[in-house]
Amino acid sequence: MSACVPTRATQPTDSATPERLHQPHSPPPAPRRRFHLAGADVSASIAVFLIALPLSLGIALATGAPLQAGLVAAAVGGLVAGRFGGSALQVSGPAAGLTVVTADLIHRYGWRTTCAITVLAGLAQLGLGCLRVARTALAVSPAIVHGMLAGIGVTIAVAQLHIVLGGTPQSSVLANLLALPAQVAAGRPAALVVSALTLTLLLLWPRLPGRAGRLLRKVPAALVAVSGATAVASLTGLTLPRVELPSWSSHALAGLPEGPALGLVAAVLTITLVCSVQSLLGAVAVDKLVAARAASPDGAEPTEGTSSAAIGSASPTGSASPTGSTTATASPATAPSAPRVARSDLDRELLGQGAANIVSGALGGLPIAGVAVRSSANVRAGAVSRNSTMLHGVLVVVAALLMVPILELIPLASLAALVMAVGIQMVSLHHIRTVTRHREVLVYAVTTLGVVFLGVLQGVALGIAVAVATALHRLAHTRITHDEKEGVHHVRVRGQLTFLAVPRLSRALHLVPHGAPAVVELDGSFMDHAAYETLQDWQKTHTAHGGTVEFGGRRPGLRIAEPVIPHADEDADCRCGPWTPWRNHQCDLTSLAPATTDDADRRRTDTVTATSTSTSTETATGPGTHAPAPAPTRTRTRTTAAENTTPESAGAKSADAPPDDTDDGRNRDTDRKETDPPPTAHQLVRGISAFQRNTAPLVRDELERLAREGQRPSQLFLTCADSRLVTSMITSSGPGDLFVVRNVGNLVPLPGEDSGDDSVAAAIEYAVDVLQVRSITVCGHSGCGAMQALLNAEPGAAHTPLKRWLRHGLPSLERMADDGRPWARLAGRAAADAVEQLCLTNVVQQLDHLRAHASVDRALRAGALELHGMYFHVGEAQAYLLTEGKVFDHVRPVDVPA
Repeated sequence: MSACVPTRATQPTDSATPERLHQPHSPPPAPRRRFHLAGADVSASIAVFLIALPLSLGIALATGAPLQAGLVAAAVGGLVAGRFGGSALQVSGPAAGLTVVTADLIHRYGWRTTCAITVLAGLAQLGLGCLRVARTALAVSPAIVHGMLAGIGVTIAVAQLHIVLGGTPQSSVLANLLALPAQVAAGRPAALVVSALTLTLLLLWPRLPGRAGRLLRKVPAALVAVSGATAVASLTGLTLPRVELPSWSSHALAGLPEGPALGLVAAVLTITLVCSVQSLLGAVAVDKLVAARAASPDGAEPTEGTSSAAIGSASPTGSASPTGSTTATASPATAPSAPRVARSDLDRELLGQGAANIVSGALGGLPIAGVAVRSSANVRAGAVSRNSTMLHGVLVVVAALLMVPILELIPLASLAALVMAVGIQMVSLHHIRTVTRHREVLVYAVTTLGVVFLGVLQGVALGIAVAVATALHRLAHTRITHDEKEGVHHVRVRGQLTFLAVPRLSRALHLVPHGAPAVVELDGSFMDHAAYETLQDWQKTHTAHGGTVEFGGRRPGLRIAEPVIPHADEDADCRCGPWTPWRNHQCDLTSLAPATTDDADRRRTDTVTATSTSTSTETATGPGTHAPAPAPTRTRTRTTAAENTTPESAGAKSADAPPDDTDDGRNRDTDRKETDPPPTAHQLVRGISAFQRNTAPLVRDELERLAREGQRPSQLFLTCADSRLVTSMITSSGPGDLFVVRNVGNLVPLPGEDSGDDSVAAAIEYAVDVLQVRSITVCGHSGCGAMQALLNAEPGAAHTPLKRWLRHGLPSLERMADDGRPWARLAGRAAADAVEQLCLTNVVQQLDHLRAHASVDRALRAGALELHGMYFHVGEAQAYLLTEGKVFDHVRPVDVPA
């Protein structure tokens, strides 16, 4: 149906109401949508409500606010932030990350002034949202965010430990630590029993084994822990403090702020900063969870204090499906049956959070921010719209009005144990390992200690100061060394080469004697003008005295002074970065000796001619690399006598003629005939040298870790041996990510076949049973020479090794010829020709062959493995994923970090 709709009706209508017309080239007006509440939203809202209820009470208890304030914040977060926020599935409410800030404000200014500060912080968030600065807030270093959360977690845990022991917490971490021995000595058995039971249920419930455990784990662990402790305390008649919810008629609302103006401004800025950063990071994390929802494995849910950035770091690929489906499907972002959830609008999210804080503060509720565990539960429960968040707020309102007698049975020690566990889990070992690997542990430690002993705002300010100082130190700190090996002087520069390092660089360069060979290795990504001139002046002086200079290092394209670099072609002409030496040798390095102007012009002409000849040959014969078609011939514009010599005349050449290589191979590249291919040994050595110089320093740490821990890939990637398929490039993967099996035609022989085809079966068995990969992908590609050979095969041809191997592709040929089966097709267009149709069909057929392998079948039955079909169009550089309808669909864009 055409998208261009005529502006006049083609046929008269019997209806008295004229049809609504619209402009051409524009979509028709959307019909009015009636309110529709999806069943997935209802179930998700119940799951979120069961988590939010005990946590809201516990966080209110931890802050020292009225317990009803937690319920008010939870309800407002669901209704207001859920309705007006920019993230459809993020759940907002009282967050553990705000506990320390709010407790300090209540202790310093009182509850009514704290509510007023919450209102002012909401107004500040509205202003930031109108200024559209939400993306700027994400520029905060993750080490600072993780350190802030860890410091808050320590503060929460130490304070709640006093309530767990049956006592009362002090006003600061240091005071709590000093009072802890006396609290332990007091010994209140009732509180200890309830707290221990709560922690035990909280720890063991997510680890229940078996099928029954899988069903029971659907009930939130926080609800089970608090309910179990409450039931035991009520049935045994234990005497201990419990929840007290006074009448709503006496609930305190916000009042006029009272206190020093500077302190109130600092308090508003603190609430604004913490709420905004946590909410924005949470919105980004929810987007990633939504993109990976169907592929995420069942696992322990993140805690309330877990950093939202950590939630979003889960890879959206390579995970087992929670449904255990054995059908080759696309990712959730591409599956046609999966409901599409719009990506978060961060500026609108700030506006929604600001409105929620204004309403919550005005109604006497706690400050509000996006929270990790409820958002994660909302996504995992299958929510499809913001209706689930809003309905959870309605359920909180109902509970606050009708469930007061039940809520007042909850022991305070149980809520304190729950919040203490949340605080402990906010100190994430994963975050510590991450910041250590990125050499930001000092920033993390300073921020954590600053939050613990000084306060959140002061700790964050200290963390920012240390992060800036660390960045400046890395920029200014440059290590310059000089040593001599076998008569060659090596000057190594590690770090950024700026004017600050010029004095030390000059001292190191002047240690090189006149006339000696020198190698200068520049291992950095930046060189300013002062350093450049210093190197250039020294190089001219050194070479004038008979010395030689060679430059190397990470700086591709470095060219200090072209005529005096002996191997200038390796670093001067090459523009390939550390990860891009695969660019089909675009540098065209054909000579090791310094080239004259005529040679350079001729080499450029030769390159253009060779490229055009290769392209035209490929167009004529098809781009397959496995077909027995003649390879593209590199022709030259300059014709020599050697090129015009026929084989017969070449054989009659006089024995007295001088050899082609007149220097015994010393200048083979310049003396060889123009039609000779470039020496493969030189290409291999040059490629290895480029790897050792440019890429190895970048991957050495990761490869050392993999060497220690062994390989643990998440995917088996089975694809064609075609040289144009670079698996790591098209999947954005690195060392240790993929277990790759390549063969001609990406074929999977059926089990039981003979003729020595066990290598593919062995790789599949090893990947599934030993490496325990979570997915297997069969990837075909356009212009596959194996598929061309299948189509063009003659029945009586000789049985060569290639023909014997290609018999495993005959089922694909039969499948395509079967009129009873629908053809696999590409989204948006039909297959270009029979070869492309066979390439698509072959992927589907090889997936069926995979299911016939015993190890794959067992893993599919256990729900531990997924099968995926993929097609890569080489000319378009476009990847397609196979959906359930045998359609290779485009891969939808997802939030990929830059």
